[in-house]
Amino acid sequence: MSLREVVYCGVCSYPPEYCEFTGKLKRCKVWLKENHPERYTQLYGADDADADEDNDVTAVGKKLGESSIGEERENKLEKDLLKLQTKQENREQRELAKKLSSKVIIKREARTKRKFIVAISGLEVFEIDMKKLAKTFASKFATGCSVSKNIEKKEEVVIQGDVLEDVEAYIHSLLKEKGMENVKVETIDTKKKKKPTTETK
Repeated sequence: MSLREVVYCGVCSYPPEYCEFTGKLKRCKVWLKENHPERYTQLYGADDADADEDNDVTAVGKKLGESSIGEERENKLEKDLLKLQTKQENREQRELAKKLSSKVIIKREARTKRKFIVAISGLEVFEIDMKKLAKTFASKFATGCSVSKNIEKKEEVVIQGDVLEDVEAYIHSLLKEKGMENVKVETIDTKKKKKPTTETK
């Protein structure tokens, strides 16, 4: 059994079957027709519907190959694509840096002598659905939970009850799932301390 010779296009460096996906098809067809006419006939046929176009391609393509116009245009497109990719990467890096430099604040406050609330803020940076999170906490702790604006006009999740430690553990696991385990989580406890009782003689 004889081995089949694999042809690679001299323009785009891909096998001729894939030239149409490179954006250089016209130049590729000119190269293939000149260097491998039999392969060209197999792919595009002698009576190609684009025969007239191929004739033009042969003539014009030579000029494109000899001139730098076609190549310059392709190089420009490649440079523009590279710029867009670099811009996208830079934006993603800035967003990541912003997330890593942010912090989540979990605060416990005493409302009355025996009632407390836990407020969580700083989660909006991590694209966390606050309303969905509030429903999760309400179900998890079987208590009231809502989303409101704090003094800084930022959204925070407010949970009814003394559940600071459980909430803190849940937030750490949530950030870890998002690959943000290095994000700082600050806990503020304003729970009122009981005054020491003095014995009466």
